[in-house]
Amino acid sequence: MSKGVSTITDAEFETEVLKAEQPVLVYFWASWCGPCKLMSPLINSAANTYSDRLKIVKMEVDPNPQTVKEYQVEGVPALRLFQGNTVLASSEGVIGKDKLLDFLETHLNNN
Repeated sequence: MSKGVSTITDAEFETEVLKAEQPVLVYFWASWCGPCKLMSPLINSAANTYSDRLKIVKMEVDPNPQTVKEYQVEGVPALRLFQGNTVLASSEGVIGKDKLLDFLETHLNNN
């Protein structure tokens, strides 16, 4: 099975994120979002780097309004880092590679 980034929907959110055994980074994006095109390669890179201790999924905001509303995603790109039902961290807007790595390292090293 590939350790890359998988795409999920509202219907899969509970199983893929909230019931996952390891932390899950949810990347919220939109096809019309220019900054999302800048973030996607970073998210893919993080998936390769952290595949042993982190699951990464992406969710397009427009077809998945339920999760977007529940987790108060106000802009894209957006990140939410989950451990079970708990949001450990969140970020909205484009962040660079260093900031993304810091974002992940800070929370993954606490587990």
